[in-house]
Parts: sequence; C-alpha cells; structure tokens
Amino acid sequence: MIQKYTPLKDHDTPIKVLFTGYLCTVGIGYFFALVQILFTHGMADGKLGLSIDDIVYSYYGNRSGTVLENKLNGSMKDKAPEQERFMIMQWVRDGAKLEDYKDSGVDKIIETRCVMCHNKDAAGLPDFTRFEQLKALTAGDEGATFASLTRVSHIHLFGISFIFMFVGLIFSFSETTSTKYKCIAIGMPYVFLIADILSWWLTKIHPMFAWLVILAGMGMGVSFIFMWVISILEMWLFKPVFIDGPGVHYLQWKDTLTSEQNKIRFNKFMAFMKRIVSRIKPALAYGKEKWLSHGWPIVRNIINNRPESR
Repeated sequence: MIQKYTPLKDHDTPIKVLFTGYLCTVGIGYFFALVQILFTHGMADGKLGLSIDDIVYSYYGNRSGTVLENKLNGSMKDKAPEQERFMIMQWVRDGAKLEDYKDSGVDKIIETRCVMCHNKDAAGLPDFTRFEQLKALTAGDEGATFASLTRVSHIHLFGISFIFMFVGLIFSFSETTSTKYKCIAIGMPYVFLIADILSWWLTKIHPMFAWLVILAGMGMGVSFIFMWVISILEMWLFKPVFIDGPGVHYLQWKDTLTSEQNKIRFNKFMAFMKRIVSRIKPALAYGKEKWLSHGWPIVRNIINNRPESR
C-alpha cells in the first residue's frame, strides 16, 4: 500500500523541531495542570492528593458545613494560622453579622491573609473587599455553582480541544500505528473531554458520578501520553527504538495482530463465544424466573420481619 503522507521520521529537521517544541510545551503545561489540580481540587478535603471526596466536595459540596469553613479546612488551610482560621469560623457560626465582623477582628485577618488574592482584580475569585461577597460564602456548601460550571466548561471545551487537535495532527504522521488505532487514539481525548465536562454537571446533581470525573481524566491522560511518546520517538529515535530496540517487538505484534490468519482465529473465537452465550441465556432466564418467584419473596419476608435494632 502506498503511503499518502510523509512519516514523522522523514520530515525535514525544521518541521521536527517545530513539532517537538509544541509537544514539549504542551507536555509541560499538562504536567503543571495536574499539579494545579492537586493543590485546588486535591486539597478540598484538607489532605494532599486527589480522592473521591475531593471531587464530591468540589462539585457537589460538603453539605455538613459552610463554604468558608470547608475552604479554611481544605484548600485554604495553609493560608492562615490555626488560631486565625478558628476566629473566622467562630464568626461564621455566630451568624456572620456585619457588626461582629470588625469587633471580632475578622476584618483584619481577611485583609491580611485573603485580600491579596481575593480582590476586585482577581478574575474568577470572590472580592473580599466587598462584605456581601464574603457573606455569601457563609452559606451552606453546595459545591460549584452552575454559573462557574458554565464558565469553566466552555473554557475547557475550547482550549483543550485545540491542544488535542494539534497533538493528534502531529501523531497522524506516525507510521508504527495502524490507521485503525490512530483513529481510536486521536478520537479518545474528545470523547473523554466531553465525558469529563459532563461528569462535573452530573456530580453537581449527585455525588455518585464523582468516579466518572476521575475515569474521564485518566482517559484523556492516557491518550495524550500515548500520542506524545509515539510522536517523539518516531521523530528522533526511530531506528534505535523501532528497528534495533524494543519497539521491534511492538511492530511484530502489530503485524501479527492484523494478519489474515489471526483474523480467522478471532472470528472462530467470536463464533464460539456466541454459541456459549446462546446456551447460557436460557439458564440465566430460568434462574432469574426462579429467583423472582421463590428466592426474592423469602429474602423480602426476612427483611420485613427482622426485629428493630435498638
């Protein structure tokens, strides 16, 4: 089959330098984005490291307390000493009244510790020089607002899709990956990006979707790393990696995987599995019928008649 494109290894050196410069820049940017997530979402529960609780607190909210208290115990924990944080939280629990704001000394703490970031010039952050914006954070913590989700969603959709468009364009000139798997690798980031944005909104509605946020983020990361590594290796290390090095085993495996003999084996395996499934289905249907008619009524009767726990 005649190639209709110039492989990465055969591009002129200036083009390779251009592609490599872009890939290295976005690679460093991706790394710092992950670090930024660790210090924002990753500190939502007050502990460094991204967890399910962090995702839930960030989007659904920690509804056992107020926004300000949860921030002071989470991502803002290192911004003020414990005694000052306690004074702010005590003011919140006493009703966050304007007359107590100055009398308790909370205004001085906010001015010293918070206003340097939370001011009128800080885009996307509440302005603590205005009392009403600080007061709004003393309400119950319900996570990200729909307004902030809308703003962040469109920024991510536009920005990240452009990043993956150019990474995918460079990767499309690779020759060690078949067209089928190229299409999968190039399309994956967009699928996971949409799933990631959608999972924020779903987690805002119900915390059970927090798992989807992490899985979608991992999917984007895996596809990015795969395309990045293959592109760099083919441009600069094609011979030592794919001809003389470990990459030769990958190419042999790829050729074996796409061979006609292997396709025949795969089709036979799929036909065998279909026969197995066709025989199992009646047994599963029979088991389900017996469970619904005999098993479940017994379990339900036991549950309904169990003594009340004291």
